[in-house]
Parts: sequence; structure tokens; C-alpha cells
Amino acid sequence: MEKTRRGFPTALLGCAILLACQSDRRGDEELDRLAAKTRQVSLWRQYDLSAGADSSVPAELGGPGFERIADSLGFQTYTPSPEELPFFGDPRARTGGKIRLVVTRFPLTFRPYGQHSNYVENSIIASLVYETLLGVHPITREFVPAVASHWKILPDRMTFLYRIDPNARFSDGKPVTAEDVVATWRLVMDETILEPSLQLVFGKFDEPKALSKYLLQVRSRTLNWRNFLYFSVSLPILPAHVIGNLTGKEFLERFQYELPPGSGEYILLPQDVKKGTSYALTRRDDYWARDYPMNRFVGNFDRIEFVVVKDNPLLAYEMFKKGDADFFIFGTLTTEHWVKDTAYEALQKGWIQKRRVYTDGPVGTMGFAFNMRKAPFDDIRVRKAFAHLLNREALIQELLYNEYEPMDSYHANTVYENPNNPKVRYNPELAQQLLAEAGWRTRNAQGILVKEGKPFVVEMGIPKAIERFVTPYQQELRKAGIDLQLKFQDPNTLWRNAMERNFTLFFVNWTGLQTPNPETSLRSELADKNDNNNIEGFKSARVDQLCDMYDTAFSREAQIRIIREIDSIVMASYKNVLLWYPRGLRIAYWNKFGMPEYVLPRFTQAGFVDLAILSTWWYDPERARQLAEARRTGKALPREPVEVRYWKQFDEAAFLAQIRHR
Repeated sequence: MEKTRRGFPTALLGCAILLACQSDRRGDEELDRLAAKTRQVSLWRQYDLSAGADSSVPAELGGPGFERIADSLGFQTYTPSPEELPFFGDPRARTGGKIRLVVTRFPLTFRPYGQHSNYVENSIIASLVYETLLGVHPITREFVPAVASHWKILPDRMTFLYRIDPNARFSDGKPVTAEDVVATWRLVMDETILEPSLQLVFGKFDEPKALSKYLLQVRSRTLNWRNFLYFSVSLPILPAHVIGNLTGKEFLERFQYELPPGSGEYILLPQDVKKGTSYALTRRDDYWARDYPMNRFVGNFDRIEFVVVKDNPLLAYEMFKKGDADFFIFGTLTTEHWVKDTAYEALQKGWIQKRRVYTDGPVGTMGFAFNMRKAPFDDIRVRKAFAHLLNREALIQELLYNEYEPMDSYHANTVYENPNNPKVRYNPELAQQLLAEAGWRTRNAQGILVKEGKPFVVEMGIPKAIERFVTPYQQELRKAGIDLQLKFQDPNTLWRNAMERNFTLFFVNWTGLQTPNPETSLRSELADKNDNNNIEGFKSARVDQLCDMYDTAFSREAQIRIIREIDSIVMASYKNVLLWYPRGLRIAYWNKFGMPEYVLPRFTQAGFVDLAILSTWWYDPERARQLAEARRTGKALPREPVEVRYWKQFDEAAFLAQIRHR
């Protein structure tokens, strides 16, 4: 049940495909010819787009000549040095070929906004099809150009100006303008789009103003250091000529499995959507920024195919081994196969390669969520008892082969984790004491605890795939006198129930945020609203106060201090029973791809490994030829080292010194 927290920013923050600056994208001609023979993909090239600014727009309003006067007007941009460019995309990369992956569900919708749009899959699609005003540097996290070529923060730190790149075009050939950003903001602020966290985040701004075709003004209503971050990198831009006159309700009705045009490097074509079974993205050969240096070596595959195998990661793994998928990401449910399934021919002969990549990305959170709005989980003693009845250590050792670490924070593996959080461990004696204090003292003839004549029975919907990990917990609860009744449901049904607060106990796997944004998951005002991430109904006046303080904490030290306090308060609420996080990101792939030396970008996290692969790897025709020949003849190929510690050995200080003294 992996979801992305629409906590802003999501995957859009770290995706190199959003970035822009100018050059050419020619590769080795022989490789290009070979790739063309093997790709068998019809690229989307509908428009020969004219470049350059509208001559009717004055230079001071973003028109021709703006670049010459931008500095004098107080605007900034970012031009990377040659030393930085390999971190945006490997210069060995070539366009061509296709890549296929298996996903375990068909999303409820493909749209980037609105009800049910906060699946991981939605963020992946949005990152490839749409663009935001700015991107972020893959090493330093500084802002870099995307749809906006320049930006300016006024001295009040509440007013922002953006200059839209005059070359930017949507896939229907229409230019991207300031009016498109205004229309997108209006859409997300329409409550009938049924995603209240959008209004919470973007309601911090007055309606943006298009000062010209290319110049946009955004005014914050309150001082908040994240406002520039939110508006710059967390608002995928939609075309005003398509969505400008739609209400949120009309947008939901019109766009479910088709999308408005985007300005990104890929397009979702209607004929490539096979509802319930598969979908695909096609590279736009008329993409407006394809020759920009920071974009030149990302978005390399001509076609990205998603094949749906519902709620069955083991079948997905077997499909990968047969060659029906090009790569596989190992998670909790397939850890045994990572550890023990090592003798098959494709792996032994190097046709399939395995990597464990250590990155600096957040690990997210995984565990059981309580609905604290109703009994029995409105009682913290009961929630605490449930936490102490989970024998995580045994599960990690017996089912996960010590490939995971216990999770004791909502910000594990980051500087935001509070080191003083109590370590909640298996303690059935304490759990029994807590249950007794909560009034669950006697048992009926079946051994189930009874309170006021009512037996302690809890129903929980789960996908069939996680039964193996929930059953031991069910057994421990049964020993304590609690009847946990499991009901198998498909992930989409489970997610609908969570969004509508129609659950008692819910298994959730949230992706993390590089920059924490606690308000969209913890604000009290969201606790009793549907369709947002505060599914547990968490309320805390102190956390609300800390969220306000966090908004105006412009120093990193203050930000860390505040998030750590929030972390401790939330942990003390026992709103979840947290589980574990992996030691490194584990992947396997058929040996026909090229990839950067670091394999995955620095801040890649577990929920977005596939996005990192789709964005930065490439189809290598020569490797593909060698693989096909090896499989035909039974020949072995060289096996690469499994452990990749590039980022753990990366000397950031030396890198920064190098680029700042260029």
C-alpha cells in the first residue's frame, strides 16, 4: 500500500527531468543508428516548435533581450559548471529503446491533481509528463531552471517573480505562459477537486498575477520559508487553454485515464492505456528543452511500459526473471528472494545484475495506522499496547533476514530524526497491563478480552500479499486476548476506505520528503476531513503551534530542532505502529542498460527508485547485443559489484569547493 504523501515537495523535487539550460543532444551516430533499429517505437513528434520570445513583449517583461538585463532587474538563474553536469545525467547516455516494468496496481486515476491522485504512480507520471517552474540541483538542492528560466525573491521574502522560458511548449504545440500557472493555481484551489491538502498548501498564496506573457508574480499571504519551495517545484503546470474554465469537479470528471497536455519529455497517449492491465509513456521527440545541458542526458527511453500485476509481487518477480520486465526493485515482500534466490542461470551468468545502492534519500514510514476517532483506538493505552505486541525484532530476523532496521522515527535515516525518541520494543507484559488499565481485564470463554460485555474484535483490510507479515502480529494479539480479523481487499478499495476514514486499522507505506512538511499530515484541521494524509485523525495544539513556528524558521538549525520536537510528540501519540526500513535500495536488472557510476541519484528514496531509473538510465544497444548473444550461446557476462556506496563516500565539501571556485 505504498502511497506518496502529497506533502510538497514529492518526487518532483528530485527529478532531473525537470531541469533546463541550453546545448545540443547529438550522440554517437553509429549507436544512434543501432538504437533506431532496435527501438521499434513511434516517437511523438507533432510540432516543429519555433524558439524564441514573442517580439511584442518588452524585454523588461520577459521578452526578447531579457537575458541581457536580468541581472540589473534583480533576477537570478543557475548555470552549472562542467563538473556538475554528470550529476544531472550521464554524458554517455543515448536516446532510444524501451524499458518495461511491472507495477502491482492500476491507479485509480492518472491525473496529477485531485481525489485519489496521491499514489506513487501519479507522482511518477506527473514527473515525466509535466514540469514545474523550477527544479533542484541533484547534489546541493539549490534551485535551477525548469519552465522558468529566471526568478526573483523580493526583500519581503513573500513576493516572488518568475520569468517563463519563451521556448517552453506543451505537447499540443501551445506555448507555456504565465496564464497557465495562474489557471493551474485556480484549479488546485477549487475545493471540488477533493484534495484539501492542496488548499492548505497553496492557500498560503494570493492568486498569482500574469504581469505579461512571460512574467509571473506570486504573493504569499504569510511569511513562510517553504513558500518559494512549494510554488517553485510542487506545482505541475497545466495548460490554461484546456483546464482554465473547468471547476475541480469538472476536471475530475473529464480527466481520469487521460491527461491534459504537459510540457515534459513524455506523453501519455490514449491508445497506450489498457485499463486495469497496462499503460505506457512515449518520449516526445519535439520536447522543447531536449537540447538543454541539464536535460540532455535524462529521459532517454523512447518508450516506458508499465505492466500491471495486481497485488502479487512474487509473480512480478518471476516475470522479471523470465525477461518479461527489465528491472525489479526488492522490497519487504521479496527480501527472501534477494537473499536466497541466487542460483538461477541468468544471475549466475551475469545476464541479470544485482545492486544494493546506498543513497541519502529519506526512507519514509511503514506500519499500522490507527483510526483514533473511534473506539478502541481513541484510547492511547490501547494504541500503546498494540505497539508493544508487535515483535519487530523477530520478524526482521526470521522473515527479513536482517536486511532491515527497526523504525523509531517518522524521519528515520535523516537529520530530522529525534535521537531521544523511546525505542518501542516487544513487551507483552506491559501491553497486558496497559489493556487492563484501559478496562480490558476479563476474557470470555474463547479467551478474548471483554469490556462492558463487548469482546475485543478488530477488523482490518489488507492486500493478500502482506498476509505473511501480518499473521504473526495477529497471533501475538490473539495471545493477548485481541481478535484481529483480516479481510483481503484490493489496494484501491483499501485506499478509498482510508481516504473516507472508513477503517479501524490500516496498513500504510508512506514515501518520505527530503524537506519535511508536517502540516499536510498532522494539522488538526485536516483530522476530520476526507481525502488527505491525516488518516489517523491526529490532533495536537502543540504540533499546530510548531507547524506555525516551522513556517518562519529560516535557519536550518531551527528547522531541525522543530521537526525533532514534532517527531517526539507524534511518536508519543502512538498514532501508528511503525515497522522497519531497508539497508540500502536493492535492485536487479537485465544487463542491457547503461547507467551513471552512482547508479541512482543522491537523494533517491525507496518509493521512487523506478522514477530514478526511468529518468537517468538508458538503453545500451551494444550491451543488449551482447546479452542476446550470451543468452543464445550460454556465455557468461562479467558480474558487477553488488554494493554501491558512491554517495556514502562522496566528498560534498570538496565538490562544493570545486564548483564555487570555478
